[in-house]
Amino acid sequence: MRVVLDTNVLVSALLNPGGTPAQILNLVLNGKLTLLFDNRIFNEYTEVLKRDVFGFKDEWTQPLLDFLKYEGEYITAEPVKIPFKDQDDKAFYEVAKSGNARYLITGNGIHFPEEDLVISPKDFIGANTF
Repeated sequence: MRVVLDTNVLVSALLNPGGTPAQILNLVLNGKLTLLFDNRIFNEYTEVLKRDVFGFKDEWTQPLLDFLKYEGEYITAEPVKIPFKDQDDKAFYEVAKSGNARYLITGNGIHFPEEDLVISPKDFIGANTF
């Protein structure tokens, strides 16, 4: 299944290894989900995971980023003409749409258009069996 993970899901997975976002990240790491991304998304992942506030060590995050980059699927996204309050969120939506993702998984659903594509981590896990 092809998915896009909002950065907040990735961060939550690392902060709480027993939580629902971590279950989703484990599905990516185990090849059950294909992560779609573009340069904007990958650069955001990298920048956010390096923030001091989280205290993530490079020896933890760099192998994860390498895995996501080489095992995920790079998408050349087509622009959408939908206004977004935060233009950074638009990248996730554009990649999801252009890459025919089944879901854009985010903890901030209110930042995206209301449609079946956009789903919370809890709803994603509840709606799918792997």
